[in-house]
Amino acid sequence: MNDVSYAEAFLMALSDAMEQDRRVTLIGRPFSLGPTRELANRIRDRFPDRVLNPPTSEPGNAAVGAGAAMAGLRPFVDLGTGAFSFLAFSQIVNEASLAHYMSGGRLTAPVVYHVSHGVRGAGAPQHSHDMHAYLWNTPGLQILMPSTPADAYGLVRTALASPNPSMILSHFKQWAVRGPAPDGNPIPLGRAAIRRAGRDATILAVSLMVDVAMEAATLLAAEGIEAEVLDPRTLTPLDEEAILASVARTGRLVVVDESPLHGGVASGLAGMVADRGFASLRAPIRRVARPDTPVPGSAAMEAFLVPDAARVAMAVRETIAFKR
Repeated sequence: MNDVSYAEAFLMALSDAMEQDRRVTLIGRPFSLGPTRELANRIRDRFPDRVLNPPTSEPGNAAVGAGAAMAGLRPFVDLGTGAFSFLAFSQIVNEASLAHYMSGGRLTAPVVYHVSHGVRGAGAPQHSHDMHAYLWNTPGLQILMPSTPADAYGLVRTALASPNPSMILSHFKQWAVRGPAPDGNPIPLGRAAIRRAGRDATILAVSLMVDVAMEAATLLAAEGIEAEVLDPRTLTPLDEEAILASVARTGRLVVVDESPLHGGVASGLAGMVADRGFASLRAPIRRVARPDTPVPGSAAMEAFLVPDAARVAMAVRETIAFKR
């Protein structure tokens, strides 16, 4: 298989992990809609004693996952649409992520939670949340944001083998994105990937915004501007050294994220570079993010709010044009 979708690679990783480790269990039905439904059902049929498809109860399912992890299993809990995980924040933020610290190291909670996040397309406010900014304020929780099928596979395998609780976020619009098949190996956490090398500016983007950044870099290349696109892949742990090294090479930084501007991930990443890499900057950092407003139900209004390639390319041009 030379080419797979994000959802296919994700489910392949889950199936392979369940095959190799009997402690891995599945609660919920990830990617059970659309063309991957058959693959999701195949996992259920293959491991009937380790797949639980409970009634919809995000707090209950998250709690069962955390408790099972503390008891020695490695549960994978699919919570569906990201906004629904708000109901399970006590279990994720106040229990799973703190178990190791509050037990003095006697307990671990290697549970993996998964949500689909982001502005999905006329989903209106309650179905268009980006959870990663909220979760980034949770010490003890690993935050994984794959942007390619290969990364989806590798990071799922790593999360399921980790002793720490993890949250994996998949953008709704990534499900069908296709790319080279994974090589079957886990991907270390906290290791960023250079998606495109460049010398003139760094575009730092997460999740679906990596694709937007790549499109912007293509537009800029036609003008003779070579932008480097850097994908952190994980927010916790964060590969700060790779980010700072890229900024040191280019001297300019544009951060792209779909969460709101104030208190969002773009602001956090920009702040880290301002703290640790200020001497490398030849222009102010630019943030391209969603305005601080609920996402409208209108597709046209929604498109106006979400970062796109044209907006990212404009931000890069402005950093290059900046004169002290």
